[in-house]
Amino acid sequence: MKKIILLFALMINYILVVEAQLSNGLQTPYIGQYAPSFKAQATTGNINFPDDFFTKWKIIFSHPADFTPVCTSEMMALAEKQESFKKLNTALIVISTDGLNSHIEWVKSIESISMIDKEKVKIDFPLVSDVSTEISKKYNLLRKDTTLRKDLRAVIFIDPDNKIRAILNYPDNIGRNTDEIERILIALQTADNNEVLTPANWKPGKDVLIPSPKTMEESDKLKAKNKSGYYSLTWYLWYRKL
Repeated sequence: MKKIILLFALMINYILVVEAQLSNGLQTPYIGQYAPSFKAQATTGNINFPDDFFTKWKIIFSHPADFTPVCTSEMMALAEKQESFKKLNTALIVISTDGLNSHIEWVKSIESISMIDKEKVKIDFPLVSDVSTEISKKYNLLRKDTTLRKDLRAVIFIDPDNKIRAILNYPDNIGRNTDEIERILIALQTADNNEVLTPANWKPGKDVLIPSPKTMEESDKLKAKNKSGYYSLTWYLWYRKL
C-alpha cells in the first residue's frame, strides 16, 4: 500500500510540474531541437544568439549564482581551457539570473585569484545576465525546488546548425568536469565529420564504431570487402580506425 501511495504521489507531482511548464509556455529542451534564440547583455557586450556565433559550436553553462565556490572553480577551469575550445570552433557562454554588475565584479574577482602553481586566468567568454529570466524560461533552466530565481547547473551542447546535441545536469555540490565536456564535444564533432559512432569510454584518437549491419548477411558482405581499418567483434559490432 505504501508503494502505491508513493507512486501516486510521484505521478501527481509530475502532472503538476508539466502543467506548470505548459502554463508558463515552457517546454523542456530536447536533443535534436533547435536552440531558442535570445538577445541579452553580457560581460563582453550585447549578445545576439545564435547569430553572433554563426558556423560555430556553442556550449551554454548555466549556474545558480555568482560568487559561489563550486561555480567559481568551474569558471577558472573553463578559462584555463578556453583556447582549446576556440581551436575546436566552439564558443563558451555562461548564463545565470544574476545582474550584469554582479557578473562583472565576479569576473574581476576570479581574475585576481592566485592559483597554486598556475598563472591567474583571464576570462574571454561572455557571462550573460538573465535578470528577467526570459532566457532561463526558454531553456527551462529555472529550478523547481526553490522560490528563488536560480538556474539549474546545466551544460547544453549546440551544433553549428543551432541544434541541441547533448544536455548535462549537475547537482550544486559536484563540480563540472571540463575534460569530460571537451571529450563530449570532440566525440560529437568526430561522429559528425566521419559519420561514425563512439563506443563506451571513447577518447580522441581511439577506434570508433560504424552503424551495425542490419543482418548477418550484410555483415558477411562487409567482411568480404576486407576494407582496411575495419574489424568486427561480432556480426553487429563493427569498429573502424580513423
